[in-house]
Amino acid sequence: MRTIQGVGVSAGIAIGTVRVLAAVDYAVERRVIDDPQAEMDRFRAARDTAVAQLKQLRDNVAAEFGENKAELFDAHRLMLQDPDYAECVEGLIAQDKVNAEFAVKSVAEQFAAMFAAMDSSTMQARAADVKDVSRRVMNVLQGKRDSTAQDGSVQGDAVQNGIVQNGTAQNGESHIIFAEDLAPSETAQLDRAKVLGLVTAKGSANSHTAILARTMGLPAITGIGDAFDPADDGHVAVIDGTSGAVFVDPDEATLTEYRRRKAEAEEHLSLLRKLKGKPTETKSGQRVHLYANISRPSDVAAVLANDAEGIGLFRSEFLYLEREDWPTEEFQFDAYGQVAQEMGDRPVIIRTLDIGADKQVDYFNLGHEDNPALGYRAIRICLTRPEIFKVQLRALLRASAYGNIAIMLPMITSVQEVRDAKRILEEAKSELRGERIDFNESIQIGVMIETPASVIMADELAAEVDFFSIGTNDLTQYTLACDRQNPSLERFADPHSPAVLRMIQMTIEAAHRHGIWCGICGELGADLSLTDTFLRLGIDELSVSPTSVLPLRNVIRNH
Repeated sequence: MRTIQGVGVSAGIAIGTVRVLAAVDYAVERRVIDDPQAEMDRFRAARDTAVAQLKQLRDNVAAEFGENKAELFDAHRLMLQDPDYAECVEGLIAQDKVNAEFAVKSVAEQFAAMFAAMDSSTMQARAADVKDVSRRVMNVLQGKRDSTAQDGSVQGDAVQNGIVQNGTAQNGESHIIFAEDLAPSETAQLDRAKVLGLVTAKGSANSHTAILARTMGLPAITGIGDAFDPADDGHVAVIDGTSGAVFVDPDEATLTEYRRRKAEAEEHLSLLRKLKGKPTETKSGQRVHLYANISRPSDVAAVLANDAEGIGLFRSEFLYLEREDWPTEEFQFDAYGQVAQEMGDRPVIIRTLDIGADKQVDYFNLGHEDNPALGYRAIRICLTRPEIFKVQLRALLRASAYGNIAIMLPMITSVQEVRDAKRILEEAKSELRGERIDFNESIQIGVMIETPASVIMADELAAEVDFFSIGTNDLTQYTLACDRQNPSLERFADPHSPAVLRMIQMTIEAAHRHGIWCGICGELGADLSLTDTFLRLGIDELSVSPTSVLPLRNVIRNH
């Protein structure tokens, strides 16, 4: 057995025979031409044809996966129609008197290198997109047809290897595809009946290829690098799209374990098929919004796979915890924007940094505290170090232009804290307006209710914000005066305590008195023994781990 570690970009397990795709040679001969104008006309005609092909591909993807996933190919069309792109190609033809194919390839390499050199991982991933659209133009110039053509003829690595729609797999079987790389347009045209999963040497979690794999429900792993070996063709493999593990010629113990995991996943998938797209609604018609909690952008795959209606808690502090230095505005914007784009119209509620207590970061230099749970943490850091807070708020506002983002403030104990936070937010908005940077002017602001003080002040707080989300982990800790990090107090820290449940009831009632919604984003939200209680109290939203979404929806729909 050979074990390879890549980067899991689309969850799921696949077990099957490997099919290695031979890379297509995109070498283009440089030719000197006599009539630059005629060559420019060739380029323009090829570009127009490529744009029409992308329009057809976009419509195909929209019909199968939805409008938001088809937007990628709108972006590809805009790339081809970008005046700078055309000007560079035509300028090279006119200046160097070279053939259109060579000019297109040269400009594609130039643009791809420019994207790859950017700090933003999202922009780096666009290097593959510009190569993809340019190859499409080159194929038209060279007389190759696209798989979206009426006659079903095809192009590209995946296409030439016969695994696209209308293609024929070897022996009519399904395979795990191993490739150096896959272009987004190739991935979108894969015949899912013939493909079990994808493994590529290159690529990233931010690439459109990875996003499409998640949309298509294909387990996918990228970044195996030099471990990619064409000799694996025909061998049996197991791939785990969550962990990024690849096992070529797996031993019996590995096969047995992954068959068990796959069976469990298929049982969960059966529940998904039964409940996907169904409203989270009781038999009497009581509607509850069912969201998921995440800690990093890569978690979105699980949110979508489990059909959550949105993200109720994005723990942004993990962007700080997983670094050795301050995350820049651009780094945070990249992360928040990626999540917003992948979620489309679904809400994404992002909690501002909740550093302190049990979440310590060396470069914050917070110093020792005898009782950190009651100390310098969360909103208290943000309000006393506004230079840190404003960087995050600017990134959140900028990302709000790309999706349905809301901001949530943690550890609130007073109305003044909310007003101070909103003042800094207004400063950030004013700066962005001055810089002519787009953002959602009406972005929603909410607070976490996780202290007795915030419960007591809930009526006043509700007048300041758009929503409440109850953090039951800390609310239990502070209500019962039990340190949740102390295992010897476990028998006393009862989240089912009538005192905790009374706090939740008071919060929901206050929210509804003031016309705002109230949810729960703590672990208690997934406790099925309390679902009936929460429904009776009138909870509007529950945000839980992605794997808890479907079981909870099932219970609510049968209530």
